[in-house]
This record gives sequence, structure tokens and C-alpha cells, in this order.
Amino acid sequence: MTTTTTPPARVPEAVRALVRRVTGDEKHDPSAHSTLDTLWVLYDQVLRVDPHDPDHPDRDRFLLSKGHGPASTYAVLAAKGYFPADWLDDVASWDSRLGHHPDRTLVPGIEIGSGSLGHGLPLAVGMALGLRDRSPARVVVLVGDAELDEGSNAEAIAVAGRFGLGNLTCVVVDNHSDNLGWPGGIASRFALEGWDPAEVRTHDHPRLAAALRRTVADRPTVVVVDTSAKEATA
Repeated sequence: MTTTTTPPARVPEAVRALVRRVTGDEKHDPSAHSTLDTLWVLYDQVLRVDPHDPDHPDRDRFLLSKGHGPASTYAVLAAKGYFPADWLDDVASWDSRLGHHPDRTLVPGIEIGSGSLGHGLPLAVGMALGLRDRSPARVVVLVGDAELDEGSNAEAIAVAGRFGLGNLTCVVVDNHSDNLGWPGGIASRFALEGWDPAEVRTHDHPRLAAALRRTVADRPTVVVVDTSAKEATA
């Protein structure tokens, strides 16, 4: 018996073309490009944000902890109208607002200055605590798998679980680049501390969107996005 399935949705070629316009930091291309599917699904299908009102007090907050690789984030923000696409053509030039690390004071849609690993998740925990009971906003933070080796993240994972931060989602882009690993996998590490876990493949956009939309009232959620599988073809 054969089963016909619909191929998963893909990032539009126009958005991929925008990513290719970001040059000058090629050593971080693999790290940056691996986040593209997740970022596109978040901004296209999940986050409650408005590029025409990027500072709305009840907007969802997206924090890029992997700030040393912002190319995909810049491209998606440009595609969604946060700033002109021609900003992508001179990243890190003298007059550019776009640096090799994003700056929240210069770039519309950027919530934190980031790049040093291990900072984004602790900041997200504090932000979620501050917004809880005061706003319907969610806080979504994207980290890399190797970033979880940082001790600050271990503490943040534990604290978020203890506080039951239902408005917090951590997205772990798993490039299988971590040094220490975790018995049972990344998702189990969060589950032990009281998080609600999900595991998806990066190119399966319907499942990815469903996982990113899911929240639990009294538990933070984690979505582990595996980038190792090759994209399915029609």
C-alpha cells in the first residue's frame, strides 16, 4: 500500500534570496542559515507582531540568543517589512544599522542585543516573568544546541520550570554541535525541569507551526528543531 502525502511547505525563494544578500560573516553562515525555517514559520504563522507598530506593548517578544548569526533573522524581518531590504546589502559597514550582532537600539523588531552565548534564555525568563499577569504577550527565545553547554542556561531552564512560565517558549535549533550532550536528548533535559517538550524536523513546516503555537498554562514549552534531516522533495 502506498500513501500520498503533501510535501512540507518551504521558505519562499524570495526570502532565501534576501538571506544570500547578507555577506561578510561567512564563518557563521551554517549557524545563521540553519535557523531560517524556524524563523520564517514563527514570523509568518505564529508570532503576534506588527512591523508597522514594532513596539506595541502587547506584542509577542522574539529573542535571538544565537545573535552571532543574525543573517536569517535580518532577512525575515526585511521580508516582513520591518526595514528596507537594501539594508541587507551593507551589513556591518560604517553607516549600517545591521551589525554582525543585532542591536535592539538600531534595528526595528530586534528585542535584545545578543551574540554572547548563554544570555538569551536567562533574559527571556526575566522578560516572561515581567509580562506574566500583565500582558497576553508570549516570549519566544531561539537558542542553539551547543549554547546549552553554558551554565547560565542550566540555571534558566531550572528557574523557568519552577516558576511555571506558561508564556515562555524556548526553541532549540539542534545542529548536533554540542560538546556535552544530554542523556535521552535535549528535550528530556527540559522535561526534567518541568517544561512541556516537542521535537520536530526543521523542514516540516506544518508540524513546526503546530509545535510553536502550543502553550501550556502553567509550564514553559520547549521545541527542539532537528536540522540534520535533508529537506523532502516533491
